[in-house]
Amino acid sequence: MMTCNEYFENLRGKNVLVLGLGVSNRPLVKLLLSHGICVTGCDRTARENLDEEVLELERQGCTLKLGDDYLDNLSGDVAFRTPGLHPEKPELLSLREKGCIITSEMEAFFAVCPCKIIAVTGSDGKTTTTTLISELLKKEGYTVWLGGNIGTPLLDKADEMLETDKVVLELSSFQLMNMPFSAQIAVVTNLAPNHLDMHKDMDEYVHAKENVYLHQGKDGILIVNADNEITNSFAPKAQGTVKKFSRMSVPERGVYLKEGVIYRRGEVVEKIMSTDTILLPGIHNVENYMAAICATEGMVSDDTIRTVAATFGGVEHRIELVRVKDGVRYYNDSIASSPSRTIAGLRSFPEKVILIAGGYDKHIPYDVLGPEIVRHVKLLICTGATGEKIYEATVNASHYRPGCPEILKIEDFYESVRTASKLAKDGDVVLLSPASAAFDKFKNFMVRGKEFKKTVMEL
Repeated sequence: MMTCNEYFENLRGKNVLVLGLGVSNRPLVKLLLSHGICVTGCDRTARENLDEEVLELERQGCTLKLGDDYLDNLSGDVAFRTPGLHPEKPELLSLREKGCIITSEMEAFFAVCPCKIIAVTGSDGKTTTTTLISELLKKEGYTVWLGGNIGTPLLDKADEMLETDKVVLELSSFQLMNMPFSAQIAVVTNLAPNHLDMHKDMDEYVHAKENVYLHQGKDGILIVNADNEITNSFAPKAQGTVKKFSRMSVPERGVYLKEGVIYRRGEVVEKIMSTDTILLPGIHNVENYMAAICATEGMVSDDTIRTVAATFGGVEHRIELVRVKDGVRYYNDSIASSPSRTIAGLRSFPEKVILIAGGYDKHIPYDVLGPEIVRHVKLLICTGATGEKIYEATVNASHYRPGCPEILKIEDFYESVRTASKLAKDGDVVLLSPASAAFDKFKNFMVRGKEFKKTVMEL
């Protein structure tokens, strides 16, 4: 294991490209410049639209290549790609052919991290599960570094970490593509079609996720959802220990649910807690806790697990209660960028809800969402680029009857929220759970969620 300083010293004298100047790569550019490395930062954003932080990088010595042709005619010794840039993009293939090494900020962090890494990936639940693991470890007294796809780059913090610390990472399929490292403890929450606008096909998406554990050794630990066919199929490929969590069965080793109680099974069977003591709503959050319990086995006491479960109120944009007005509860579930996540959100409420759904089209199927909307929704408001797909999935569901649910098509996001408020009655739930990404109208799901909350507070 090399230190962060050694890693960057090995880059001295080389021409380094940083492809994409978003949040995760800006600290990387600063680190490269601080070690006297020649850096060219490449980004699609036009100069007139750059923010001050990127302009400051230029003043510190970073050469900028900007605009739609930012990847054309590049040459360099090492290139750090941003996660959303497909490694098989022709311009990157051309760079490789010229002898350029393609890597990423996350790969660099794995190479220098001095402490145990617990990594979480999956289609749904990874942010909450990552946060739960972090909360459990912090409550137990560890120094914990939380980052990755959750929004905080950690490479520039690696020199501050001690061997006894714990790193908890949320990793996306984009970060895991071509990743030559795996975490010591890898968690896969579940897998379903997602991000097929970026991946060539489902096989590529699944294989990217597998890098979270495929490079483990005999001392590695893989934790999978036994109830998900794809994640369960990973178990035979693991080099180290496999633990499973399940609502449907009792794994040979892992955590399971039986009659409303969570148990751990190892050498003996231990009762952990009743699900009715968990503050977070929804059966999907029971699964998230089971995954987190598996990941922290031997590091966190059962008393700590029970304390966190009773007090942890959740992560912003994940079935987040925004406001109660005139007896109507408004929930922000903007993180729900896929049908499976919206289904989990709908199943969290005993009553039928007013659902606002639709957004950027990732070219994934919506047929599974229709029947769930029919079961759990009293009024569906379709908006955004996928609104029509969600409408079609609902009216084509086998048990759909005209008016059950009532359906409105409203293109404007803000008008959708205001209309939901006008039609809601005392006791209703208004739920933003788009089943789609935000990029058709917003920079990301966080901005969409904040705009929803702002609009709700202005009602």
